[in-house]
Amino acid sequence: MRLAADLLPMLRFLLVFVVLVFVLFGLELLEPVERLVIVPFTSLVAKASGVVIRLIDADAIVQGKIISSPAHNFAISIERGCNGVEAMIIFGAALAAFPAPWRHKLLGLGIGFAAIQALNLVRIVSLFYLGRWNMAWFEWFHLYLWQALMVLDALIVFLLWLRSLPRPGGPAPAPLAT
Repeated sequence: MRLAADLLPMLRFLLVFVVLVFVLFGLELLEPVERLVIVPFTSLVAKASGVVIRLIDADAIVQGKIISSPAHNFAISIERGCNGVEAMIIFGAALAAFPAPWRHKLLGLGIGFAAIQALNLVRIVSLFYLGRWNMAWFEWFHLYLWQALMVLDALIVFLLWLRSLPRPGGPAPAPLAT
């Protein structure tokens, strides 16, 4: 009987997490959300990536969600799934499902957003240069390695956030950010 009582919080977390992931992914597919949130956010991600790329490749151009290099006759388009939103949905659902004070959840959400988007920036810049160099490597990194690393980043940030939470009756944990 004790084992069942110990499993209840874990089952509650899992159920809330799965429901939130489905709801948030469903919302992401709605046309108004696409038009008002996803497209502008993706353009912002492209602009930020373009700033970094122009540090190395001064002729790089950003138009909406497309980053191109006319001198190398190459361009990439940042599409759904390449903007970090999916990793944020997974991370945000885990934060919301976990029983913790909302103040800690909001702080974790801000830090997690920054961490996920920072890695996504590295991802886009690396894919831009991989694509210019070799399309086979671009495809492999794009489809396999970077997809897994983005989800792994969300998981690691969530686990670090968990470690930063105050323990009932225990000493205060170290702060999440240094």
